[in-house]
Amino acid sequence: MTGLILGMFLASLDQTIVATSIYTVANDLDGLSLQAWATTAYLITSTVSTPLYGKLSDIFGRRPLYLVAIAVFLAGSLYAGSVHSMAELAVARGIQGLGAGGLMALALAIIGDIVPLADRAKFQGYFMSVFGVSSVLGPVIGGAFAGADQILWITGWRWVFFVNVPVGLAALVTVFLFLHLPARSERQRIDYLGAATITAGLVPLLLVAEQGRGWGWTSAPSLACYGIGATGLALFVLVERRAGDYALIPLRLFSSRQFTLSALLNFLIGVGMFGAIAMLPMYLQLVQGLTPTQAGLLMITFTLGIMSASIIAGRTISATGIFKVFPMIGTLLLTGASVTMGIVLTVDSPLWVPAVVAVFFGMGLGCCMQPLVLAMQTAVPLKDMGVGTSTAAFFRSMGGAVGTAVFISMLFSLAADKVGDALKAAAARPEFTQALRDPSVRADPANRQLFDLFQGASGGLSTDSLNDTSWLRNADAVLTHPIKDGFSQGVDGVMLTAGALMVVAFLVTLALPNVRLQDPKAAMRRAPAE
Repeated sequence: MTGLILGMFLASLDQTIVATSIYTVANDLDGLSLQAWATTAYLITSTVSTPLYGKLSDIFGRRPLYLVAIAVFLAGSLYAGSVHSMAELAVARGIQGLGAGGLMALALAIIGDIVPLADRAKFQGYFMSVFGVSSVLGPVIGGAFAGADQILWITGWRWVFFVNVPVGLAALVTVFLFLHLPARSERQRIDYLGAATITAGLVPLLLVAEQGRGWGWTSAPSLACYGIGATGLALFVLVERRAGDYALIPLRLFSSRQFTLSALLNFLIGVGMFGAIAMLPMYLQLVQGLTPTQAGLLMITFTLGIMSASIIAGRTISATGIFKVFPMIGTLLLTGASVTMGIVLTVDSPLWVPAVVAVFFGMGLGCCMQPLVLAMQTAVPLKDMGVGTSTAAFFRSMGGAVGTAVFISMLFSLAADKVGDALKAAAARPEFTQALRDPSVRADPANRQLFDLFQGASGGLSTDSLNDTSWLRNADAVLTHPIKDGFSQGVDGVMLTAGALMVVAFLVTLALPNVRLQDPKAAMRRAPAE
């Protein structure tokens, strides 16, 4: 269990620790305009490789594939910490993603192999808590490393990647020595064509999801990605239908209503979850002026929510087998938290307000994530445990990619209009005009970009003018207030959209079968250990 938790911690921590330090990394490598590619490369390789790990682990066994995933992730981490350009970093992050795709999905699949259902929900609750812990530690650690000039004679930001090495080595040794699983005697063909078509379908769509705001959603590159992606996914369905049981994701699994609806819910919750998780720290840093480290510490309340709900849900499902009520409660909590955040949060809200909202947001996720994984695991035969678990992670990862890209694009589109309106309203207030004319304010270097923005605002703000907002923290508070107010209103609009999406997710939970979860036939568990 320790080895599996360390492996999952690697994957989940990496998503948040890099996010708070990438700006510093890009500046140091003189590649700020290329920073998005480092995120895109990781996202593409981790998402595409997830179903591959699931299928291959069903064929060759979980243990060797999990060891490979850890080793690949470590190799990518060492390379990422040693790069000298953003192009190199994008390649290194892609290698990391290839390993990360197997870490989380295979950890939950292994739990499905070695732990009976009566205890599985409890253990998976602990595993889901790792996600919450990493969401808090990541910004804190990433901000601390990025803010240090050197640590042990090595540039501070490089430790964002090197910190994975001791954790990964501990996981590698622990899993190698202590993890023993039933042997895999069945050998199947590998669905290479399915792997190729799903890659051709997903890579262009993930690429446009991350880069579309810069390219333009109707630009020629975006339209090309839409066409190639749709063609690839259509070919994938045709190939999987022909492959039957050898398919990368066997289509017969979707004949189960429990499996299909749980997969859909994983996607919807992934959209809302990652989108909103991106919004709350952005609100804290951009609007409230907190540092990444301070924002991470405040998000401890999010961790408390997800840990408590995951453990309660896990223990209840272990005792009763009833799971449907938890996604229902979870989507209602997510709806309430999103709508509350969209209505209540303003530029002047005290910090306890987002802290309380984060508790309920975490509780909603804790009630949804683990029960839906269990529902998908128990809806498939034991031989498909890896595919079933990786499919849950795959749909959630896809939802996260879509949610993050769409919501951030929506935020900056809304903010451009809202900031412009707020500046026009502020121009009628005496304190704003007085600060605007104050010679000392104009002479302060910290306000230079602020006045550049005011000059560019005469013809209407564009999203490009808001790409860099790091100067807001040090600029004049009176003059930046309408800008922060505009961003706050943009966050409100995004969160209300997320709330509407969670209402749809709640309606889907009503269609889940009201059954008690039961273990599939576990004949393979009686097989001799590897």
